[in-house]
Amino acid sequence: MPDRTHPDQLEIVRREDFSDVTYLLEVHHPLMAKAARPGQFVIVMSHEHGERIPLTIADFDVKAGTITLVIQAVGKTTHEMQQTLLRGAKLHALVGPMGLPSHLGKPKKMVFVGGGLGVAPIYPQARAAKESGAYVIGILGFRTKDLIFWEQKFRDVVDELVICTDDGSVGLKGNVTAGIKSVLAGHNDVGEVVAIGPPIMMKFSAEATRPHKIKTIVSLNPIMVDGTGMCGGCRVKVGDGVKFACVDGPDFDGHQVDFDDLMARLKRFQEEERAAAERWSATCRMAGPPGWIKQVAPVQELELPDLYEEASGG
Repeated sequence: MPDRTHPDQLEIVRREDFSDVTYLLEVHHPLMAKAARPGQFVIVMSHEHGERIPLTIADFDVKAGTITLVIQAVGKTTHEMQQTLLRGAKLHALVGPMGLPSHLGKPKKMVFVGGGLGVAPIYPQARAAKESGAYVIGILGFRTKDLIFWEQKFRDVVDELVICTDDGSVGLKGNVTAGIKSVLAGHNDVGEVVAIGPPIMMKFSAEATRPHKIKTIVSLNPIMVDGTGMCGGCRVKVGDGVKFACVDGPDFDGHQVDFDDLMARLKRFQEEERAAAERWSATCRMAGPPGWIKQVAPVQELELPDLYEEASGG
């Protein structure tokens, strides 16, 4: 059952900023750390009147009693969290772990692909696969070397690591699909590919493996309200049916997902999201102490994300 812990226990014990929009929160929550499994997510409220947002668990440490969240500031709530949730602050609510854990199956040669923010949630799956005895290949994609994070963390749990950058500043020049094609050219015995990132990235990753008929799993994080399957907001088209990402997923067969429908649904509230972000930005600039807002990147226009950007929302 999802755990609901008194907010006094939800202290942020570590905060790390990877870039001006991407940041890490390590939250003290012993029960959730013990219950969490790779592939699951949580729903977070930063304050009493805050929005409920789903976030994939990027890591968990049973001994330390913590779970790790990696967040990208793309809208009102995630910008607000970026500004207010520093070390020592407390979350108002944290519900989870939710969703079905990733199913790794028998040990085999597996490829784990993370694009941009998707690098964080792909990590616990890669680690679990390695611990199960699989031969693990990691492919991580970033725009440029300055945005790279967790490289050594991945090298500690994979047998091979391929880093791709758009500008070629590190590793293979190109996006993660270039990395997938490179790996498949050198390995004809890959049993499964797991890809996590923006919908457009996962779509292209699935298309790269389709000709090879390699099982490809993607993790979907659509618009979500309650996280229990009741609201229907997270429904996605998979094959000939409709699934709810919160209870049927978040993992699905990438060759069956209707990514075009998913991306269209993610844009449904674009105007409302933009208006909320603008109102918050104007309010906090007026109310905050001198220099307060300068710690945070300005709210940008919300558009359909590119290969390494998170989907609009939050």
